[in-house]
Amino acid sequence: MIFIFDIPAFRIEFPAFANVIKYPDALLQSDWDLATCYISDTDYGILNGKCRYQALCLMTAHLQALKDIIASGQGGSSTVPGLVENSKIDKIEVKLTPPPVKTQWAWWLSLTGYGQELLALLQMLSVGGLFIRGLPEKLGFRRIGGIFA
Repeated sequence: MIFIFDIPAFRIEFPAFANVIKYPDALLQSDWDLATCYISDTDYGILNGKCRYQALCLMTAHLQALKDIIASGQGGSSTVPGLVENSKIDKIEVKLTPPPVKTQWAWWLSLTGYGQELLALLQMLSVGGLFIRGLPEKLGFRRIGGIFA
């Protein structure tokens, strides 16, 4: 199954994008299309059903919120994102602290509340490990004691 973007439901769930003039349907649809480049719109794997659709909506909202941040002059290629640690007025010196996250992906998602919620969803679904039953010697050709398996 492939998810189809429901724009009226998206506007209800994310009221920040309810303004049809500021956020026309075509703009939100293009954000959805870009979101499917990050998260597949095909329903499969651990991230499935309502969780996958929610992740796609969160990514769509994150992408549009980033566009709004850049349009307001708070980010983009003209500024370097980071936490200001020190600044100096004479001879202009600014010292930035690296982002307080482990990966560039996590940092990028942490730029908006929607991205933070998406990251939390993705991390919750990826928690856990892999368990393989049996003794480790069963992975070899012989068991302990030299007997062939």
